[in-house]
Amino acid sequence: MNVDDIFKMPKLPVSSNKRRMPDMPTPDMLKKMRMDAGAGPSSEASSTRNGAPAQGPSRAATVEDVDEEMEDGMDRDFAPGGDADYFAEEDEEGRFFGGGLSREQKEILNIFDKDVSEGVHEDLEEMNLPAARRLLLRFERAEMKNQDQRSKYPDDPTKFIDSEADLDLALKALLPLAQAPTIAYPELVSSGAIARLIGLLSHENADIVIDVVEVIHELTDEDVGNEAEDEEEEEGKREEALKMLMEGLLENSILELLVDNLKRLNEAEEADRQGVFHILAIFENFIAFKPELSSLLMTKTKILEWLLTRIQAKEHDDNRGYAGELLSILLQNNRENRLALGKQDGIEVMLKVLSQYRRRDPVDAEETEFMENVFDTLCSALGEPENKKLFLDSEGVDLMVLMLKEKKQSRSRSIKVLDYAMSGPAGTQCCEVFVEALGLKTLFSTFMGKLSKKNKTQTEDISHTLGIVASLFSNLASDSAARIRLLAKFVENTYEKTDKLLEIRDAAQGRLTETEKEIEQEKKGLEAAGEEVDQDTQELWYLQRLDGGLFTLQTVDYILAWVAMEDDGIRAHIQTMLGRRDKSLKDIVKTLEVYRDNVDEDPSAKDSDEPTQKEILQHLINFLDAC
Repeated sequence: MNVDDIFKMPKLPVSSNKRRMPDMPTPDMLKKMRMDAGAGPSSEASSTRNGAPAQGPSRAATVEDVDEEMEDGMDRDFAPGGDADYFAEEDEEGRFFGGGLSREQKEILNIFDKDVSEGVHEDLEEMNLPAARRLLLRFERAEMKNQDQRSKYPDDPTKFIDSEADLDLALKALLPLAQAPTIAYPELVSSGAIARLIGLLSHENADIVIDVVEVIHELTDEDVGNEAEDEEEEEGKREEALKMLMEGLLENSILELLVDNLKRLNEAEEADRQGVFHILAIFENFIAFKPELSSLLMTKTKILEWLLTRIQAKEHDDNRGYAGELLSILLQNNRENRLALGKQDGIEVMLKVLSQYRRRDPVDAEETEFMENVFDTLCSALGEPENKKLFLDSEGVDLMVLMLKEKKQSRSRSIKVLDYAMSGPAGTQCCEVFVEALGLKTLFSTFMGKLSKKNKTQTEDISHTLGIVASLFSNLASDSAARIRLLAKFVENTYEKTDKLLEIRDAAQGRLTETEKEIEQEKKGLEAAGEEVDQDTQELWYLQRLDGGLFTLQTVDYILAWVAMEDDGIRAHIQTMLGRRDKSLKDIVKTLEVYRDNVDEDPSAKDSDEPTQKEILQHLINFLDAC
């Protein structure tokens, strides 16, 4: 039994969507803890790791008010670790003791207490320019002293252990600089502190490195300085200050140094595990601020290799989940990164990781999020034709069909992957293998499920299923056995799947009607205000229609047009059912015309002998018009 697990504090929700890990105490937290607990005198320096002071994780405890009076003759120095509150919280079994603060926390409190003349308390109350300069000067002196002591006594840790502890405290004291980025960040850049800070990423003591990445993580957070009262006025200044800081960090090769430290840290140690988490968070901060840095990160470092290795870990933890999320971010709308993933056998790795969810579900919400991120990464990669061939060679289609047959959480995600893999001319082979792997039967069992407006997952499944069927009609060769099997699905059981298409069409048409009403009201508002409807507004409305039912309607009518053209019986059934709704094939034609006028052609498709999507749509329109 792990005693620590029994007394774990529950996770608190955070306002931001970004991942968070319990950090070391902030100065404000420590001040409050001191007021509550009355921290004792400073303890001696902690034991060393790699010849330097170790910075282990703090032990959480409940701090209660205690009677400061002690028995006459009691020697406070007798308390272990110099903890004056040792006896205050000891129970009958002697399990709980101390003031609730670790040695490291007490050291941080003491640096705020011991030299009032230097203005540390003032620095905490209000971060102004003089306060920032004092913190940076204190850091510079601590760093120079430690460097000097290490160079003089490289083989005697006892000679530089004190300077290492001072450097550790000076680094943690830099955290409040994030409270006032417009003041502190320009000073960070102009003083040369950035180069000094980045230089410590190569420090012999891994705990100093962890301190540095924690500071950089805090300084580069997108929410820095948000506590300012006049946020709107300060927004531009904050962004400019953050840009200045990040450019300074990039000039000092921070990305390469951080990736090097990922391999150096041992996640079996709690402090190192947090250090890895902070490094991944720094990468996310940089990409969020400047998305084009994702290409630089992939080309200049070996981050992809590390991420692919990390997500293959057998046991799931926070850092494995974060690695999966960062990988997904790196591939968003970035062809170069997607191709790099394929060249590094990333498709094979993705399928290997996902195969474990074929017969079991993730154990908790965190692992579910990880699984979804890996599926999203695979979908992003399949946006490139080159990766579809790799997906096919790695038997990805077969794995997804197997997942379809299992009633697990991975089932709906596998439908999404197949939709991406089978789309476009490059998906032709995937379509053929899908039919050969007997995927039609399982796919249409999902397709025939009951429609529910409240079930978002089911709605997405239907949308991706329609996409797969549309790709099958586009890519399977005419008169091929696979195409005949596909067409037969819409005939069997007295056209039940054709009726299902019409049912989905009605639902999509209803949603689109409501969307059109909203757009019409918005248009009247613009006309009343005397504003013209420009091209950008028209495109925005079209996207709004797509999201409001038009996309589903276009896909359904595309499939209906194909089955009506290829089978006379199905066409007659469709005309009968549409007539009962006071509609006809002309309504399908109108939808396809809008689809044709707004379709984005792939430039590479023009050089192919295969008909383009626009040409296929025009052919279908011509046939239905003639009926």
